[in-house]
Amino acid sequence: MDNLKLWHKFLETIKPTVGAAPFRTFFAQTMLQSIERNKIIISTPHAFAKETLNQKHLPLIEQTFTDLLGQKVQVEVVVKKLEGPPAKEEDFFQPIQTAVTTLNPKYTLENFVVGPSNNVAFAAAQAVVQNPGTSYNPLFLYGGTGVGKTHLMLGIGNALLSKKGHMKIIYCSSEKFMNDYVTAIQEHKMGDFRKRYRMTDILLIDDVQFFSGREGFQEEFFHTFNELQTKNSQMIITSDRPPNEIAKIEDRLRSRFQGGLMIDIQPPDFDTRVAILRAKCLEQGNALPEESLKLIASSLNSNIRELEGKLIQIIQALKTKSLPPDPENVAGFLSNFSNKPLPKDPKQVLSVVCSYFDITLKELTGPGRQKGVVMPRHVAMFILSEELNLTVEKIGQILGGRDHTTIMHGRDKMKKLINTDREIQRILIEVKQKMIE
Repeated sequence: MDNLKLWHKFLETIKPTVGAAPFRTFFAQTMLQSIERNKIIISTPHAFAKETLNQKHLPLIEQTFTDLLGQKVQVEVVVKKLEGPPAKEEDFFQPIQTAVTTLNPKYTLENFVVGPSNNVAFAAAQAVVQNPGTSYNPLFLYGGTGVGKTHLMLGIGNALLSKKGHMKIIYCSSEKFMNDYVTAIQEHKMGDFRKRYRMTDILLIDDVQFFSGREGFQEEFFHTFNELQTKNSQMIITSDRPPNEIAKIEDRLRSRFQGGLMIDIQPPDFDTRVAILRAKCLEQGNALPEESLKLIASSLNSNIRELEGKLIQIIQALKTKSLPPDPENVAGFLSNFSNKPLPKDPKQVLSVVCSYFDITLKELTGPGRQKGVVMPRHVAMFILSEELNLTVEKIGQILGGRDHTTIMHGRDKMKKLINTDREIQRILIEVKQKMIE
């Protein structure tokens, strides 16, 4: 049995034992890295997942591999790219796709669904792949939340990486760029910072509107932009609005953004939404009738992430109740999701979060700062604040007497990530779904 077949067999075997939610959260993104004699190494992109796999599931993982291979094995779980020191209470894992030089391979031009709202942007993306640094530099993509800007940008990066593997490609959010800048100043490493960002072949910057009002960061990015343009390095920039509508940004930087090709990506039309849902089902190995997909597509007309989230909700609900995915059942769930409010009981929130992440209430509310409990704790903070409208002081009391500033930090961190990280979006959707079941 080769490694790929072994890994697929392992996942098929372990999924029914650990349950659907823990499997998606902690196993779905793991990979089999190597097998050497009786030593198996598997990797996960997130430190919190590594912590949970080691604490909760390692004996089961080792036993499953032992049964499949017919010999006793030892398993080590590693993080693909370590992300700093152990988490403090206020720390939260950073999604792998926002790490500098790291591209999420899930987002490609091949699986980008093209429709009337984005066909011009897609054509420009193809042109950039053919002639990086010369066609449309910079390429400035703007539009509302969840219309596919980041997917298209990462698709370009992955296409270039596949075509020219020697290229140095940096992808980061504007927040990541600013954080790196601050760290470089504090540690007296501005030379390293400038070398990293100015000696790249492709620079992908997400959500550039957050440079608004940040004069020092704008100054640094202006010089980075000029240096890269001089070298004909390709730049791709996304924003939620066009350059002339970004407030408090220097004119010289605005003019640089406007100097290439600016493309407005609009929300997808109905047929494109149906196509997106169809592609998502195919990607996840699910099958819904066309009429059911049309019902879901007609329930939402703007945000692709929310559309995909609703699809996940429907599929999960159908599987939980063992119902066929026919239009009648889908319509019923759509009606329930639209009208059924979340319960306002904080104890139920904590109970559902603990069940979903397979941790105890003592771990969730206790003083522990392991990465395996930081994420569930932040999810609880976010729901208690945004859905139950509790004060940060009250949430701090519920979560073991934590300081209100800690609660604010966790809540605000989630607010930022929910706009960019599909994994966070999925987790929140599934936790809230369990609250109304």
